[in-house]
Amino acid sequence: MKAFVFPGQGAQFVGMGKELYENNSLAKDLFEKANEILGYRITDIMFSGTDDELKQTKVTQPAVFLHSVITALCLGDDFKPAMVAGHSLGEFSALVAAGALSFEDGLKLVYARAMAMQKACDMAPSTMAAIVGLPDEKIEEICAGISKEGHVVVPANYNCPGQLVISGNIEAINEACEQIKAAGAKRALPLKVGGAFHSPLMQPAKDELQAAIEATVFAEPKCPVYQNVDGKPHTNPDEIKENLIAQLTSSVRWTACVQNMIADGADDFTECGPGKALQGMIGRIDKNVAAHGVA
Repeated sequence: MKAFVFPGQGAQFVGMGKELYENNSLAKDLFEKANEILGYRITDIMFSGTDDELKQTKVTQPAVFLHSVITALCLGDDFKPAMVAGHSLGEFSALVAAGALSFEDGLKLVYARAMAMQKACDMAPSTMAAIVGLPDEKIEEICAGISKEGHVVVPANYNCPGQLVISGNIEAINEACEQIKAAGAKRALPLKVGGAFHSPLMQPAKDELQAAIEATVFAEPKCPVYQNVDGKPHTNPDEIKENLIAQLTSSVRWTACVQNMIADGADDFTECGPGKALQGMIGRIDKNVAAHGVA
């Protein structure tokens, strides 16, 4: 069974989408529609901007969303998913590709999410760190022992066995990284991100985004969407909305998403969007399934 997956923030690169724009009339129309909706030419930054311009959360999120969704829509009859999922931001791409959200509404929500997250990042110095080579349970235990009000560190992204990202206040992250390395982790690497995504520090962004999501019409998707908050398949629009709202302050349970998709019959995963990060994660979750990009 075919599953389609959509990447999140961090997959961006300068030049993304340029070939699609130049060689596909549907892609060009959708990119131009996006420029109108956003009120600025995001395509100029995507195709020929600088890394620093593209790294701004308010640019990165709509850029990755647009590349991912337009890639899927340009597949036409070849886009026949039995199920879909997206990593963090990619969940919005998955919902649009599966027909639960219109292209316009998806882009508006992603932009609202990006702006709300940027504001939350500016409120408190915070960051994330990637941990490699330590069991999830040990990382959870260390985070729980450190975390307290004003000094928060939590597991944020369960990417694949042996790879987990933590999120929180800068001092708490540094303390956690020291303890995690002392416990035997191969790596505890602070990430170059603007804030503590998927942690309680995103509560202001969650409050802001909740109003936008609740005001948006969601339809039943044409296939199950495996959502980050619980890793389970959902088709009920109200449930999808609730999970999308909860996502900002909850862990991304990507390993569970992929494992549950495989348990439900997925044996061929196509990553739609920039980069190959999800293909690598899927390969580490289960070596017996195919994982590739769009041909």
